[in-house]
Amino acid sequence: MVMNCEQVWREVSNFLDGDVNSELRAAIEEHIGGCQRCTAVIAGTRNVIHLFQDERMVEVPVGFSRRLHQRLEDNMSGTRRGFLG
Repeated sequence: MVMNCEQVWREVSNFLDGDVNSELRAAIEEHIGGCQRCTAVIAGTRNVIHLFQDERMVEVPVGFSRRLHQRLEDNMSGTRRGFLG
């Protein structure tokens, strides 16, 4: 099975999660062996996954949740007013 870049990109998540059959895995590995762009896409996606799995990397400041909810509420009420006249 020969794959092109677009086919690889559609399967990046499944590939990284190990949710592809052995034939597809082999085809992707063969493709990325000769394609720097797809190798970079897979490496970058893997890095993002690792960053978000590490809760220390996504610490939010104290009071963030309260401020976020307030801003969302303010935006929602402004939108409703504008929509209903």
